[in-house]
Amino acid sequence: MTGSRIVAVGHYQPAKVLTNEDLAAMVDTNDEWIRTRVGIRTRHIAGADEPVDELAAHAAAKALASAGLAPRDIDLVVVATSTAVDRSPNTAARVAARLGIPSPAAMDVNVVCAGFTHALATTDHAVRAGAATRALVIGADKMSEVADWSDRTTCVLVGDGAGAAVVEADPSAEAPGIGPVLWGSVPEMGHAVRIEGTPPRFAQEGQSVYRWATTQLPPIARRVCERAGTAPEDLAAVVLHQANLRIIEPLAQKLGAVNAVVARDVSESGNTSAASIPLAFSKLVERGEISTGDEVLLFGFGGNLSYAGQVVRCP
Repeated sequence: MTGSRIVAVGHYQPAKVLTNEDLAAMVDTNDEWIRTRVGIRTRHIAGADEPVDELAAHAAAKALASAGLAPRDIDLVVVATSTAVDRSPNTAARVAARLGIPSPAAMDVNVVCAGFTHALATTDHAVRAGAATRALVIGADKMSEVADWSDRTTCVLVGDGAGAAVVEADPSAEAPGIGPVLWGSVPEMGHAVRIEGTPPRFAQEGQSVYRWATTQLPPIARRVCERAGTAPEDLAAVVLHQANLRIIEPLAQKLGAVNAVVARDVSESGNTSAASIPLAFSKLVERGEISTGDEVLLFGFGGNLSYAGQVVRCP
C-alpha cells in the first residue's frame, strides 16, 4: 500500500460580510453578547445565486492552481457538505462539471461539522488501496440557507464558505503525509445538533454540545496524536472545527499543544460546518504561519455528535 499527502490547499468565501452590528438590527442581540459567548465578529454570507457547489468549485480551483495541476489530473472528487439542496446530481459531480474534470469518481460525504476530516480519511484510504491517484477533497457549506434568522442563539453562529485540498499518492514518503484517522460518534446524542424539517433548519442543544466538546474530546484528540506517533508539543498547528472560541481554546489547551498555532478563524468566518477546517487550514498556509512539512492536527466534531481527526503534514 502506498501513502498519501496533501500537496496544496485553497479556500473561498462569498463577498458579503455580515457583522454583529448587522445582526443586531435583525434580532435581539448585540456585538458584546455574541463576542462574549462565541467569539465571532463577522461571517460571510452567500447570495441566493451562489449554491454550495459554486463555493466548492472556487476553493477547488484555487487548490488546483496552487498545486500546478489541471482538472484532467484528478480522478476522485469527494465533497463534505450537509447543505446541498438537491439529492442528485450530488455536489461532487457538479463541482467536477464546473471544473471540467473528465470521468472522476464523485461522491458526497455528510458528517456535518466533522465532514472534511471524514472525507480526507476516506480519500487517504482510497489512495492507499490504489483506487485513486490524485483527488480533490472539499468541505463546503451554505449554513445561511438552513439558519433560522429569528433565533438569536443559532443565527449568530453561521457563515458560508469552502476549503479544498489536493491529495495525491506518495509511495516514497518516509513519514505519512496524512496520518491514521481516529473517528467515531455518539449516535444516541445525535439530536444535540440538527439540520432537519421542511424547509430544513439548523438547531442545537448548545450546553450539551459544549459539555461534550470540552470534556469528552480532549482525550480523543490526544489519541489522534498517539496514532500518528506525534507528541502534542511537536505540533506546529491545531485546526479544530471552528464552532466557538469557548470550545476551541479549552480543547487546544487540554490537548497540550503548547507550541502550536491554534486556528481561530471562527472569529471572522463564523461556523461554516464542513468548510471550517479546510478554510482555516488554507488561511494558515496562505499567511505563512506554518511551513512545508510541519505537523498539523485536523480535528472535526459536531453534527451527529461525530468526530474524526488526523495529523497531516503541511503542503
